[in-house]
This record gives sequence, C-alpha cells and structure tokens, in this order.
Amino acid sequence: ATYLDPQQRYRLLEPLSQKKPAMGQESNYGTSVRVLDCQPFQKSLLQALMEQQTGDSQPQSSNILGIPGSAQPYIALKEYLTLKESYHAIIPDVHDAWQQDGESVLLLEDRSGWPLLSDLWGNEEIPTLQILSWLGEMAQLWEALEPWHCRQSLLEVTNLRVDKYGVLCLERLYPDPEDQPLTLEDLGQMWRRLFSQSQRTQLTSLGDVFRQLCTGEITTLEELRFHLEAIAQTEQFTNDQEDVPVAAESSPPIAEASAVRQSPTNEVHPTPTEGGELPPTVILPMQLLSLDDAGATDIGYQRPHNEDCFGVQTRVNKLETPMGRSLEARGLYILCDGMGGHSGGEVASSMAVETLKQYFQENWHDDQLPSEETIRKAVHAANQAIYDVNQEKARSGSGRMGTTLVMMLVQNTNAAIAHVGDSRLYRLTRKRGLEQLTVDHEVGQREINRGVDPEIAYSRPDAHQLTQALGPRNEQFVNPDVQFFELNEDTLFVLCSDGLSDNELVEDHWQTHLAPLLSSRANLDQGILQLIDLANEHNGHDNITAILIRVKVRPNFEQQHWGLGMGH
Repeated sequence: ATYLDPQQRYRLLEPLSQKKPAMGQESNYGTSVRVLDCQPFQKSLLQALMEQQTGDSQPQSSNILGIPGSAQPYIALKEYLTLKESYHAIIPDVHDAWQQDGESVLLLEDRSGWPLLSDLWGNEEIPTLQILSWLGEMAQLWEALEPWHCRQSLLEVTNLRVDKYGVLCLERLYPDPEDQPLTLEDLGQMWRRLFSQSQRTQLTSLGDVFRQLCTGEITTLEELRFHLEAIAQTEQFTNDQEDVPVAAESSPPIAEASAVRQSPTNEVHPTPTEGGELPPTVILPMQLLSLDDAGATDIGYQRPHNEDCFGVQTRVNKLETPMGRSLEARGLYILCDGMGGHSGGEVASSMAVETLKQYFQENWHDDQLPSEETIRKAVHAANQAIYDVNQEKARSGSGRMGTTLVMMLVQNTNAAIAHVGDSRLYRLTRKRGLEQLTVDHEVGQREINRGVDPEIAYSRPDAHQLTQALGPRNEQFVNPDVQFFELNEDTLFVLCSDGLSDNELVEDHWQTHLAPLLSSRANLDQGILQLIDLANEHNGHDNITAILIRVKVRPNFEQQHWGLGMGH
C-alpha cells in the first residue's frame, strides 16, 4: 500500500504518479487524488490543532496558526453559511490539512460521485422555480465567496453538484484568476452556458437577464436579485392553479431580523406573498432531518422552592435506504408554572405534566397529530385532576393550587401548540426572526383585547393577574388556545415560564442567546443553561424553566416523483 502522508494514515486509492489536474485543466488549480482514511475514529491533525489553539471542541475561528492558507476559506465559509443559510453543507468539509514538501495538502469530503447540476439542468420535469432557486443560490454564493477570492468556484461547470436533498453544493473551492477580476458578466456567461449545454427550454425573461448581465446592464447583486424575484413571482402566479409549493424568503442575517410579537391565528405558517415579495428560493415538500431538544429548570435567587415542572417525551425513528436517509419523529413538550402556596404549586405543576403525558400515551396512536378536540380534552383532564384535589381538601381562594401550561406536540413536519396562563412559546427562524406565538391569559392582555390602550391596560394593579389557569376552577372556566402549523424551515422553539420571559428578556437577548442555537453545531444543553444564567442575572425573582426544540428540515424530492436519481 502507498500512503499520502508520512504517518501512513491516508492510503492512496490510485497511484500518485497518475494524479491529474483537479479539473483536467490548468495545473495552477492543483491536483487531486482519492485517498482512504485508515484511522477514521482518530482526530485528524487539523482537528487536534484547532482544538488545541481554541480550547473548544467546536472551534468557531478560522484564524488559527498552523492551518495551511488553502484551508482557511473552507473553514471561514462554513462558519458564515452556518449562521446565514439553511444549508452550510454547500462547502465541503475539510477533513485534514498540512504542509508537505513545500506544498499544501488539503483533504476534502469526496463529492465526485454527486450528481452534476449541468446534468439535472436539462431535465424538463424539474420546475422552472427550482432552476430559479439554484440561480438564486449561486447569486448568494457569488457574494459570500468574494471576500475569499473564490468566485471562480461557481464558473467551473463540473464543480457544481447537487446533494440528495436537491441543494446546490460545490465540490471544492477554486481561486479567482489573479490577472483578470471577475464580474457578474462572468456569472451571466456561465448561466448561458448551462442552458446551452442542457438544451433546456429557456424563459424569455431569463434570457433577458442573461443578456443584461453579459452586456453590463446589470452590475449589482441587488439588481440581479430583483429580476430573479420578479421572474419567480410571475412563474409562481402562473403555477398557482397547479398547487406548486411557493418560494420562501431568502434568509436575512440574524442581526437584521426583527423581533415581532403577534397574536396567534389559526395558521401561523408563512404566506406566499407576505410583504409583496417572492424571492427565488423554492419551498418543496419538506421532510424532517433532525429533532433536538433540551430542558432545564432553576429555583432562581429569591424563591424558597421550585414550583415549575416540565416534561419531554420523544420517539425518533431513523430510516435509511439506498435512496438516502429520512427521519420520523414524535415529540411531546410540556411546561408548567405552579402556584398555590406551600407545596401546592409544585404539586399542581407536576400533576399537570404527568396527567398530560399519560393522556397522550393513551390517545396519540396514529402517525399524525391529535385533533384539536383531543388536545382540549387532554388539557381539561389535567385541569380536572388538580381541581379534584382542591375540592377534596376544601381549599379556597389563594389556597387553591393551580398551574399555567404551555405545550407543543410535533409529528414529523407538523406541530400543534396549546397554552393556558402566561407561560409562553416563542419561534425563531432565519426568515422571520423572533415571534411570540402565544398571548398571555392575564388581565392586562384581556383589556387590550377589549380595545383598551396597552399603556392604560397595564397600568392596572391587577394587570398581570391570570384570567385562567389549570386547577382552581372547573373546566367551564378553562379555554386553552390551540394552534396547528407546518414546519417548513429550520426553526428553534422556546417554551418558558415567566421567570424567563419577564421584563422583555427574550425579546432583548434573542440575537445573542437564541440565534446561534439554530445551527446544528450548537449544543442545546449548553445553550439552555446560558439562557437560565441570563434570566437569573436579569430577573431571578422567580423560578426559571425553559424547553428548547430545534427542528431541521430538508426538501423532500422523493415526494415530487421527478426521478432525479439522487444519491452519493
């Protein structure tokens, strides 16, 4: 056996003497050869170096001494795309890198077997909206690659690959030519070449965009995006009668997204033309890629005991076939904030959690979410269990124990939420930023619903008094808010008691303490502890409880029956 490295870890799968230029073209792009890692469970030199210098098993900085310059763009762009985009796998992973005999050696994930974009381009069964999606992704990458002078990566036809989820990916990075600065004209010529080689029928409007790029009439990415969005909107309008999934808004930087508090509606998933815009990233039928969660509770600094309680039940089945991997999952997430003096609050919150868990074990059998009626019956069962204890012990007034409730149910890419009281549920996406999906059941909010000015409503001394809770009264006085929605983009959900949400804590700190948790690389267990530490620092007057749920989804191409033959 012949090895690439002196340590004899990477075995050559083809003779080194027969290695070829990476694209079969210019030698200044370097050469490529396939190798096999004979020690796959051992950290690579690159990983060890990064951990040693950062003290972090998941280093976030690419500016690390000893890493070859050729690896720097990969690491930096990975971090950028993780924060800004849904698909940070666009750039291949760097497995290892080192200097050897005066040359840089870079080991990348092997994508040579992935389908070529140029091959898929000519498939007339692929909707024009998907083509527009790929064009939009290339435009975004053109901007992301510019600081690292790697835009040439988008101009090599055989470098453009598509993964099994239909996402545009790069096989590797290519440096820009030093003697000729690249412009959008080069990108336009590339797009023309793709259509020409594939012989795909081209929209007249797209041909006009290519012409304007090549003649220098379109000179900025803003102009290009505007034209692509206009074409996508027209194409979507044409296909509406065929019920083609619509485009989702391109993800803005997290720091630019705004926090929004909203009243719940029957459907809280995005509408196609909200804001009058329809950017060119297509939403296809989605499938679940991962479902992660973390829960924690803390007594706080002032309370003698913890009256909060939470419960999490999940069932995850991973399916793997020659066509790829998929996930089927079910999750039940319950959070309660008890009240009632002495140990009453602790008992009430715990009873509610256990009653709900037991109810859904007995009444959630199908591979779909329980109906609204079933969810309401579950909440009323929890209320009745606590109410019966209050009645048996002849408790009255403030002595009657009770609890708030916020609950979420997940079945694959569908979700339902229900709540009673002032425990909240927030949703965070790259598209919309932060949203509050629940409306507090308290006097101040009730007055606002009746048309009272918010400042006047919350000037009342009883403004934060609950208008309903589980346990103190019978089910005639308990009316949970129930909502259903689809999970069609990567999302972080936050269930929390008022010990966390008081004083606008979530709204003021979501960009620093929640937004990073959207990344698959982020550790939810660490994130939730940091969130509780923040609440203790700023609130601390109450018990603090939270549940984080991170949902990652991907387009489901199998459901489209396009026959793309995806697979590595």
